[in-house]
Amino acid sequence: MNNFTFYSPTYFAFGRNTEKEAGHYVRRFGGRKVLIHYGGGSIIRSGLLDRVKESLKQVNIEFAELGGVLPNPRDGLVYKGIELCRKEDVDFILAIGGGSVIDSAKAIAAGVLYEGDFWDFYNGKGQIEKALKVGTVVTIAAAGSEGSNSSVITKEEGMLKRGTNSELIRPIFSILNPELTQTLPPYQTACGITDIMAHVFERYFTNTKEVEITDRLSEAILLTMIKEAPRVMEDPDNYEARANIMWAGMLAHNNIVGVGRDQDWASHKIELELSGLYDVAHGAGLAVIIPAWMTYVMHHDINHFAQFAVRIWGCEMNFANPEETAREGIKRLKEFYTSIGMPINFEQLGAKEEDIPYMVETMGLGENETRGSFVPLTKKDMEAIYRLAVL
Repeated sequence: MNNFTFYSPTYFAFGRNTEKEAGHYVRRFGGRKVLIHYGGGSIIRSGLLDRVKESLKQVNIEFAELGGVLPNPRDGLVYKGIELCRKEDVDFILAIGGGSVIDSAKAIAAGVLYEGDFWDFYNGKGQIEKALKVGTVVTIAAAGSEGSNSSVITKEEGMLKRGTNSELIRPIFSILNPELTQTLPPYQTACGITDIMAHVFERYFTNTKEVEITDRLSEAILLTMIKEAPRVMEDPDNYEARANIMWAGMLAHNNIVGVGRDQDWASHKIELELSGLYDVAHGAGLAVIIPAWMTYVMHHDINHFAQFAVRIWGCEMNFANPEETAREGIKRLKEFYTSIGMPINFEQLGAKEEDIPYMVETMGLGENETRGSFVPLTKKDMEAIYRLAVL
């Protein structure tokens, strides 16, 4: 196990009706004037926005509003949010929604106090040194942004999707009411489950040895997804299944399962080009890329992929031919994705094989540069993975 530091200061309020306490938590953590940031009309139709506003009024917290966040959140709205916060003298961002809204809120929080272009944080030209505090009211179990230090934004010019990480944008509090996820369409629910599992995979497949504790924690989250996914797809109002999925989403990405081990993240970088170019759901893109990546790199540590097949899917270990076991595990993962309505190839996703060279180039990799740590991938490797995903 590698040396590590771990600091996860987010305060979580979990359970029914917790969104009614949003104002209390904003006040507790020092908010004076809030930007309420959200996406479409669902939180308006459901009354959630009104409940949050009322909670702020009850504790005399002033607020401004900025809706309109899209899936794969755009830089244009971030710029508007930064301008609005400066104009209104906002000192706290409250995101109501899923990962896209939270990521947009984090970008605004960092951009308000920065003299340059906030995109500097996403293209590697700058580092976040200060940011407004962010709180969240989560409506989708997926990205885990409510407990993470990550944010991903899409630049509208060129539809480039890029991410940044900083402890300064980790939410100060997050409200998680599983009931708020019960109205999600089945496809969005499935995308969230896929995203949660992908966050685990990026940590699970590692070159670090003797990490049994985080292996087992990772496997627990994956097994929970496999158990709860069919239950929630059959009965969207199953509160207990929703609750387990929602908490798993946070655990998958606040890095508790990633400490002490090298992490990969190549699959996410490969997928970002897909969801950026085609504006598809991140989880759906990951369902296409993850099995292709696994197939391409599995020989690097075939025994770990065999372990994945045995511990997660209950496959019988073939000691004479562990590759057979590993391939069966990947096959069952694809069957699971299909069973919850996820795409598993380019055609089902709506992607085009002829766009592969463009996606490889937009990653911005030099000829000798690589991405990922489990198996460092060159541009040619990434192209090969895209080709596998076509099938």
